[in-house]
Amino acid sequence: MRALRFSDLPGWESDDHAAAWAAFSMTYAHCPANVPDPRAWFEAHFTPYEVTSGTVHFTGYYEPELPGSLTPTPRFAHPLYAPPPGLGAQMPWHSRDQIVADNLLAGQELVWLESAIEAFLAQVQGSVRVRLAEGGTLRLGYAAKNGQPYRSVGIELVSCGAIPAAEISSNAIRAWCGAHPAQVQDLLNHNPSFVFFRPLDLPEDTGPQGAMGVPVTALRSLAVDPEHIPLGTPVWVDCPGLAPRLMVAQDTGSAIKGAGRGDIFCGTGDAALVLANGLNTAGRMIALFPRKVLP
Repeated sequence: MRALRFSDLPGWESDDHAAAWAAFSMTYAHCPANVPDPRAWFEAHFTPYEVTSGTVHFTGYYEPELPGSLTPTPRFAHPLYAPPPGLGAQMPWHSRDQIVADNLLAGQELVWLESAIEAFLAQVQGSVRVRLAEGGTLRLGYAAKNGQPYRSVGIELVSCGAIPAAEISSNAIRAWCGAHPAQVQDLLNHNPSFVFFRPLDLPEDTGPQGAMGVPVTALRSLAVDPEHIPLGTPVWVDCPGLAPRLMVAQDTGSAIKGAGRGDIFCGTGDAALVLANGLNTAGRMIALFPRKVLP
């Protein structure tokens, strides 16, 4: 890594450092809710370091907001599941195709959604808000996974020629599934990884919980590979599609591996989906490491 000065970060002076501080302070219980001058505080306590000598691949993720039901109906027939008993002692657990073929999660259903692809994409995102047919909202967050490797169904569709590489997105995958309903489960089975959920009791105006156990913040929280960027690290992100800004490494992801990957939390619902779908770009990621060990 290469040490930099804050003056080397394009747009540093014009960022909303108070918004970055709000996300950062949620990570550390000892931090006050605000400081008189957040920019000066970051500059006094941290040194910027370029994470890689090359470019970083940025993508976006979001919290889906979907209709659903607590009981199965003809409309809502595709469940999300709680972890099965004894999962942790049997890793890796059964693959996705085995789970489906043998109905191994019967009795673990938390909620039912409208389609298999929406249930699958909720697993990919790791969180979901469900608008219940019975009334109210159920929020679910990541609980566990089956320990199998993650494989991208988007890459599979591109490799078999179903969707051009330049057009691949979650909406393109949805459209393909709508046009090929009989082939959907075979496509999903290409990814042996399976994610389980747990109910979350969170305020309506907060994001879902990230890997650090605190709510993530739209356009201020970043998923990273903690082997390279420790969770809780402030990270300066400079990539096309967003104004440069200070984020906080508060989450992880199965597909986020290596120092050259970052996944930006874009928020909740359809507008966040549009933004997340549009983020697939190269940029710079500059980590702020403390000048001395913080409490």
